[in-house]
Amino acid sequence: MTSSLEARLVELEAASRPLDPDPAGRAALFGPVFDYAERFLDALPSLPAYVVTMDKGRGVLDLQFREDGRSIERVLSVLGDQVDRPGLNPASGGHLGYIPGGGLYASALADYLADITNRYPGVFFSSPGATRVEHQVVRWTADMVGFPAGAGGTLASGGSIANLICLAAARDAHGIRSRDVERVVVYLSSQTHHCITKNLRLLGLGECVLRYLPLDQRFRIRAEALASQIEADRRAGLSPWLLVASAGSTDVGAIDPLDSLADLAAEHRLWYHVDAAYGGYFLLVPGMRERFRGIERADSTVLDPHKTLFLPYGLGIALVRDQATLAQAFRSDAPYLQDTLTEREEDSPADLSPELTRPFRGLRLWLPLLVHGLAPFRASLEEKLLLTQWLHAELRTRGWEVGPEPDLSVITYRWVPDGLDPELVNRLNARVVELIKQDGRVYVSSTLIEGRYTIRYAGVTHRTHLTTVRLLLDLLEGFAGQAQRELVAPGAGAGVRSTV
Repeated sequence: MTSSLEARLVELEAASRPLDPDPAGRAALFGPVFDYAERFLDALPSLPAYVVTMDKGRGVLDLQFREDGRSIERVLSVLGDQVDRPGLNPASGGHLGYIPGGGLYASALADYLADITNRYPGVFFSSPGATRVEHQVVRWTADMVGFPAGAGGTLASGGSIANLICLAAARDAHGIRSRDVERVVVYLSSQTHHCITKNLRLLGLGECVLRYLPLDQRFRIRAEALASQIEADRRAGLSPWLLVASAGSTDVGAIDPLDSLADLAAEHRLWYHVDAAYGGYFLLVPGMRERFRGIERADSTVLDPHKTLFLPYGLGIALVRDQATLAQAFRSDAPYLQDTLTEREEDSPADLSPELTRPFRGLRLWLPLLVHGLAPFRASLEEKLLLTQWLHAELRTRGWEVGPEPDLSVITYRWVPDGLDPELVNRLNARVVELIKQDGRVYVSSTLIEGRYTIRYAGVTHRTHLTTVRLLLDLLEGFAGQAQRELVAPGAGAGVRSTV
């Protein structure tokens, strides 16, 4: 029995050997992968931001999983043609439609190293160095926000989960129980990111009373409306609990009056949460702190390095003013983890979030911050602000209907010929967006603002420069004319109007 078992083990070891290749085997895999990446990056300035294909990547299904493997060259060929070609190219500087940045090269190298070494930062005992790296980037972000020494946080996969973590801490810090939910009030706005209401449902708080507060002309919460609403809710026997403000809303990039809202939150003992997933790192730009004044008074906030620090997808930071609130919400022990309790110089990330198993996310931010320094990040963020201001002014000068002056790097705009009914104007602008997508050199997105189809510009990636925005402007002008010729009868809608 023993000899046959040992013989089988030897056979299985040999059969599994490809999973742990020798130097020659690693070179055979890494060489083509490195060459693929280099070709992609070299071609990136001329690659489309969006590609429309008939099959929409269905060719990936031609490679079915089977007992024997295929060459890395064959797999990369399908990857290039069926995955990295169709659809949106977020690495492109012409990606001007959504918020996440374009993916730093140094972060990709950090992810490679994190995956190769496979350090586990969830528990301090298992990798104290990796845990300290994660706490270091959290502390740096907390300092930038202006949080006190007792603040802390954790790294998540993005803003949605980071917001979930903060809301769970808010729930437990205020002692909200199941029987309380229908009386508990959440104050937010129509500009609040949709993950907030989704997360409330996930946390068992879906039956909370939601108060959508009135907005001013720049789509910011009117603080005076919040004050009167809180008083009305208290008189009705309800329990005001949570105030959610935006520091860079998704639709229009608006920053709510954070300081005034902080005053009201303190006066009425609300948990004050600021969603700064998109906007927060603009605090690095000289002169921007005043625009964010009040964020340092929040009970919790969220920032996404994979947005305005240009990292690849997969990193959001949840921050709380008092780290103990995270431990209260998430700390949990099990007998099989008893050995890990012998060393606890710092809180383990697993005690501060829902995750136990987690990747070494912190390295993708830590390495580029150390290698590049802060100066190029500040410069790129300031460039994005100025590009947005430039485009807003150019569109207004050229007769487009533009939204509010930008707080950050998002603006909205529409082509509105005189005399057209609102539905036709909506169709006209939708056609402009479709023509830009078909052209592919840049990509813009759309939204609905008070029922109006509206085009968005979101300048976030570090590869977006003045030449990119000039190209967008030329395309908008040309395609607006084409759309008008296609959809509007000759002589109708000859003029345009512009509003600020």
